[in-house]
Amino acid sequence: MIHPSAVVSKNAEIHETSNIGPFCIIGNNVKIGKNNNLISHVSIVGNTQIENNNTFYPFCSIGSDPQDLKYNNEKSFLKIGNNNKFRENVTVNPGTTGGGLNTVIESDCLFMVGSHIAHDCVIKSNVILANNATLAGHVQIDNNAILGGNSAIHQFVRIGKYAMIGGMSGVEKDIIPYGLYTGIREDLKSLNLIGLKRKGLSSNAINEIKSLINLIFNKNDTIENNIKNNFIEKSEILEIKEVIEFLSSNSKRGITTFEND
Repeated sequence: MIHPSAVVSKNAEIHETSNIGPFCIIGNNVKIGKNNNLISHVSIVGNTQIENNNTFYPFCSIGSDPQDLKYNNEKSFLKIGNNNKFRENVTVNPGTTGGGLNTVIESDCLFMVGSHIAHDCVIKSNVILANNATLAGHVQIDNNAILGGNSAIHQFVRIGKYAMIGGMSGVEKDIIPYGLYTGIREDLKSLNLIGLKRKGLSSNAINEIKSLINLIFNKNDTIENNIKNNFIEKSEILEIKEVIEFLSSNSKRGITTFEND
Protein backbone atom coordinates (compact mmCIF):
# COMPACT_ATOMS: atom_id res chain seq x y z
CA MET A 1 0.00 0.00 0.00
CA ILE A 2 1.30 3.44 -0.95
CA HIS A 3 -0.30 6.45 0.74
CA PRO A 4 -1.51 9.13 -1.66
CA SER A 5 0.71 11.77 -0.04
CA ALA A 6 3.90 9.74 -0.57
CA VAL A 7 6.28 10.75 -3.36
CA VAL A 8 7.49 7.58 -5.04
CA SER A 9 9.68 7.40 -8.13
CA LYS A 10 8.28 5.38 -11.01
CA ASN A 11 11.68 3.67 -11.21
CA ALA A 12 11.59 2.41 -7.62
CA GLU A 13 10.88 -1.28 -7.08
CA ILE A 14 8.50 -1.86 -4.18
CA HIS A 15 6.89 -5.18 -3.33
CA GLU A 16 3.12 -4.99 -3.12
CA THR A 17 3.14 -6.25 0.49
CA SER A 18 5.17 -3.28 1.75
CA ASN A 19 3.51 -0.23 3.26
CA ILE A 20 4.64 3.28 2.25
CA GLY A 21 3.04 5.66 4.74
CA PRO A 22 2.10 9.34 4.56
CA PHE A 23 4.64 11.88 3.28
CA CYS A 24 7.38 9.35 2.54
CA ILE A 25 9.89 9.90 -0.28
CA ILE A 26 11.23 6.99 -2.33
CA GLY A 27 14.00 7.69 -4.86
CA ASN A 28 14.78 6.37 -8.34
CA ASN A 29 17.02 3.41 -7.59
CA VAL A 30 15.44 2.14 -4.39
CA LYS A 31 14.43 -1.52 -4.11
CA ILE A 32 12.13 -2.52 -1.26
CA GLY A 33 11.23 -6.16 -0.59
CA LYS A 34 8.34 -7.82 1.19
CA ASN A 35 6.43 -6.66 4.28
CA ASN A 36 8.43 -3.51 5.00
CA ASN A 37 6.65 -0.74 6.87
CA LEU A 38 7.50 2.94 6.38
CA ILE A 39 5.26 4.50 8.99
CA SER A 40 5.43 8.13 7.81
CA HIS A 41 7.82 10.92 6.75
CA VAL A 42 10.58 8.45 5.80
CA SER A 43 13.11 9.32 3.08
CA ILE A 44 14.79 6.44 1.24
CA VAL A 45 16.97 7.46 -1.68
CA GLY A 46 20.17 6.48 -3.52
CA ASN A 47 21.09 2.97 -4.60
CA THR A 48 19.42 1.43 -1.60
CA GLN A 49 18.31 -2.19 -1.44
CA ILE A 50 16.07 -3.28 1.44
CA GLU A 51 15.09 -6.91 1.99
CA ASN A 52 12.06 -8.00 4.04
CA ASN A 53 10.17 -7.19 7.26
CA ASN A 54 11.95 -3.96 8.19
CA THR A 55 10.22 -1.09 10.00
CA PHE A 56 11.13 2.56 9.53
CA TYR A 57 9.70 5.07 12.00
CA PRO A 58 9.02 8.74 11.19
CA PHE A 59 11.81 11.00 9.95
CA CYS A 60 14.37 8.33 9.13
CA SER A 61 16.78 9.38 6.37
CA ILE A 62 18.10 6.31 4.59
CA GLY A 63 20.57 6.33 1.68
CA SER A 64 21.31 10.05 1.45
CA ASP A 65 24.78 11.16 0.32
CA PRO A 66 27.75 10.28 2.56
CA GLN A 67 29.02 13.02 4.87
CA ASP A 68 32.46 12.80 3.30
CA LEU A 69 34.06 15.71 1.44
CA LYS A 70 35.79 13.25 -0.87
CA TYR A 71 32.46 11.93 -2.12
CA ASN A 72 31.91 13.05 -5.72
CA ASN A 73 28.55 11.56 -6.65
CA GLU A 74 30.04 8.19 -7.55
CA LYS A 75 27.60 5.28 -7.67
CA SER A 76 27.62 3.78 -4.20
CA PHE A 77 25.30 1.43 -2.36
CA LEU A 78 23.40 0.72 0.84
CA LYS A 79 22.18 -2.82 1.55
CA ILE A 80 19.79 -3.63 4.39
CA GLY A 81 18.76 -7.17 5.34
CA ASN A 82 15.70 -8.46 7.20
CA ASN A 83 13.75 -7.73 10.39
CA ASN A 84 15.52 -4.51 11.36
CA LYS A 85 13.89 -1.63 13.24
CA PHE A 86 14.91 1.96 12.52
CA ARG A 87 13.41 4.29 15.10
CA GLU A 88 12.75 8.01 14.69
CA ASN A 89 15.43 10.22 13.12
CA VAL A 90 17.85 7.42 12.30
CA THR A 91 20.29 8.26 9.48
CA VAL A 92 22.17 5.78 7.29
CA ASN A 93 24.57 6.70 4.46
CA PRO A 94 25.81 4.59 1.52
CA GLY A 95 29.44 3.79 0.81
CA THR A 96 32.28 5.72 -0.80
CA THR A 97 35.16 4.86 -3.12
CA GLY A 98 37.53 4.72 -0.14
CA GLY A 99 35.49 1.95 1.48
CA GLY A 100 34.45 -0.22 -1.42
CA LEU A 101 31.26 1.74 -2.19
CA ASN A 102 29.06 -0.29 0.18
CA THR A 103 27.39 0.23 3.51
CA VAL A 104 25.87 -3.02 4.78
CA ILE A 105 23.38 -3.74 7.55
CA GLU A 106 22.46 -7.38 8.04
CA SER A 107 19.40 -8.58 9.99
CA ASP A 108 17.52 -8.36 13.31
CA CYS A 109 19.11 -5.08 14.43
CA LEU A 110 17.56 -2.27 16.45
CA PHE A 111 18.61 1.32 15.78
CA MET A 112 17.08 3.57 18.42
CA VAL A 113 16.15 7.24 18.12
CA GLY A 114 18.75 9.47 16.48
CA SER A 115 21.40 6.81 15.87
CA HIS A 116 23.68 7.27 12.86
CA ILE A 117 25.44 4.79 10.56
CA ALA A 118 28.00 6.53 8.36
CA HIS A 119 29.44 5.55 4.99
CA ASP A 120 31.13 2.18 4.47
CA CYS A 121 30.04 0.73 7.80
CA VAL A 122 29.34 -2.99 8.07
CA ILE A 123 26.81 -3.98 10.73
CA LYS A 124 26.25 -7.68 11.34
CA SER A 125 23.08 -9.20 12.84
CA ASN A 126 21.39 -8.70 16.24
CA VAL A 127 23.20 -5.41 16.87
CA ILE A 128 21.65 -2.67 19.02
CA LEU A 129 22.48 1.03 18.79
CA ALA A 130 20.78 2.91 21.62
CA ASN A 131 19.56 6.51 21.37
CA ASN A 132 21.97 8.86 19.56
CA ALA A 133 24.75 6.29 19.21
CA THR A 134 26.88 7.34 16.24
CA LEU A 135 29.27 5.53 13.95
CA ALA A 136 31.91 7.30 11.88
CA GLY A 137 32.87 5.91 8.49
CA HIS A 138 34.26 2.40 7.93
CA VAL A 139 33.18 1.06 11.34
CA GLN A 140 32.59 -2.69 11.59
CA ILE A 141 30.28 -4.13 14.23
CA ASP A 142 29.98 -7.88 14.67
CA ASN A 143 26.97 -9.94 15.77
CA ASN A 144 25.13 -9.23 19.04
CA ALA A 145 27.14 -6.13 19.98
CA ILE A 146 25.38 -3.36 21.92
CA LEU A 147 26.22 0.36 21.84
CA GLY A 148 24.85 2.50 24.66
CA GLY A 149 23.15 5.84 24.26
CA ASN A 150 25.21 8.83 23.08
CA SER A 151 28.24 6.65 22.41
CA ALA A 152 30.53 7.56 19.51
CA ILE A 153 32.76 5.24 17.49
CA HIS A 154 35.81 6.58 15.62
CA GLN A 155 36.28 5.77 11.93
CA PHE A 156 37.79 2.38 11.06
CA VAL A 157 37.16 0.96 14.53
CA ARG A 158 36.02 -2.68 14.81
CA ILE A 159 33.61 -3.79 17.53
CA GLY A 160 33.73 -7.55 18.18
CA LYS A 161 30.73 -9.81 18.66
CA TYR A 162 28.88 -9.63 21.97
CA ALA A 163 30.87 -6.53 22.95
CA MET A 164 29.14 -3.91 25.10
CA ILE A 165 29.86 -0.18 24.81
CA GLY A 166 28.50 1.84 27.71
CA GLY A 167 26.45 4.98 27.29
CA MET A 168 28.28 8.26 26.55
CA SER A 169 31.48 6.39 25.64
CA GLY A 170 34.02 7.45 23.02
CA VAL A 171 35.82 4.56 21.31
CA GLU A 172 39.04 5.14 19.35
CA LYS A 173 40.48 1.61 19.17
CA ASP A 174 39.12 -1.84 18.35
CA ILE A 175 37.08 -3.66 20.99
CA ILE A 176 37.62 -7.41 21.21
CA PRO A 177 34.69 -9.87 21.12
CA TYR A 178 32.94 -10.03 24.51
CA GLY A 179 34.70 -6.87 25.71
CA LEU A 180 33.06 -4.32 28.02
CA TYR A 181 34.01 -0.67 27.48
CA THR A 182 32.91 2.53 29.19
CA GLY A 183 34.40 6.01 29.15
CA ILE A 184 36.24 8.21 26.69
CA ARG A 185 39.63 7.10 25.34
CA GLU A 186 39.78 4.52 28.13
CA ASP A 187 40.76 0.84 28.41
CA LEU A 188 38.46 -2.16 28.57
CA LYS A 189 36.81 -2.55 31.97
CA SER A 190 36.10 -6.25 31.81
CA LEU A 191 34.45 -8.88 29.68
CA ASN A 192 30.78 -8.42 28.87
CA LEU A 193 29.62 -10.94 31.46
CA ILE A 194 25.94 -10.27 30.79
CA GLY A 195 26.47 -10.96 27.09
CA LEU A 196 28.30 -14.22 27.87
CA LYS A 197 25.49 -15.32 30.20
CA ARG A 198 22.88 -14.43 27.58
CA LYS A 199 24.82 -16.59 25.16
CA GLY A 200 24.23 -19.51 27.55
CA LEU A 201 27.72 -19.99 28.98
CA SER A 202 28.12 -21.43 32.47
CA SER A 203 29.94 -19.63 35.28
CA ASN A 204 32.83 -22.10 35.01
CA ALA A 205 33.17 -21.47 31.27
CA ILE A 206 33.08 -17.70 31.80
CA ASN A 207 35.75 -17.89 34.50
CA GLU A 208 37.99 -19.94 32.21
CA ILE A 209 37.56 -17.37 29.44
CA LYS A 210 38.40 -14.55 31.87
CA SER A 211 41.60 -16.33 32.95
CA LEU A 212 42.77 -16.80 29.37
CA ILE A 213 41.90 -13.20 28.44
CA ASN A 214 43.97 -11.98 31.40
CA LEU A 215 46.91 -14.00 30.08
CA ILE A 216 46.47 -12.60 26.57
CA PHE A 217 46.50 -9.00 27.78
CA ASN A 218 49.21 -9.33 30.42
CA LYS A 219 51.26 -6.17 29.95
CA ASN A 220 54.54 -7.84 30.86
CA ASP A 221 54.78 -8.94 27.23
CA THR A 222 53.13 -8.40 23.85
CA ILE A 223 49.75 -9.87 22.99
CA GLU A 224 51.36 -12.03 20.32
CA ASN A 225 53.93 -13.44 22.74
CA ASN A 226 51.33 -13.97 25.45
CA ILE A 227 49.23 -16.07 23.08
CA LYS A 228 52.24 -18.05 21.88
CA ASN A 229 54.05 -18.56 25.17
CA ASN A 230 50.92 -19.66 27.03
CA PHE A 231 49.80 -21.97 24.19
CA ILE A 232 46.51 -20.11 24.06
CA GLU A 233 46.18 -20.61 20.32
CA LYS A 234 45.63 -24.31 21.12
CA SER A 235 42.56 -23.55 23.21
CA GLU A 236 39.38 -25.34 22.13
CA ILE A 237 37.14 -22.66 23.64
CA LEU A 238 35.14 -21.06 20.82
CA GLU A 239 35.12 -17.59 22.38
CA ILE A 240 38.90 -17.59 22.84
CA LYS A 241 39.35 -18.71 19.23
CA GLU A 242 37.16 -15.80 18.16
CA VAL A 243 39.20 -13.32 20.21
CA ILE A 244 42.47 -14.64 18.76
CA GLU A 245 41.08 -14.44 15.23
CA PHE A 246 39.99 -10.86 15.90
CA LEU A 247 43.41 -9.92 17.28
CA SER A 248 45.15 -11.56 14.33
CA SER A 249 43.17 -9.75 11.66
CA ASN A 250 43.93 -6.30 10.28
CA SER A 251 43.42 -3.36 12.63
CA LYS A 252 43.68 0.24 11.45
CA ARG A 253 43.07 1.76 14.87
CA GLY A 254 44.88 -0.59 17.28
CA ILE A 255 43.42 -2.73 20.06
CA THR A 256 41.84 -1.51 23.29
CA THR A 257 43.54 -3.34 26.19
CA PHE A 258 42.50 -3.89 29.80
CA GLU A 259 42.98 -1.21 32.44
CA ASN A 260 43.92 -3.54 35.30
CA ASP A 261 46.71 -5.49 33.60
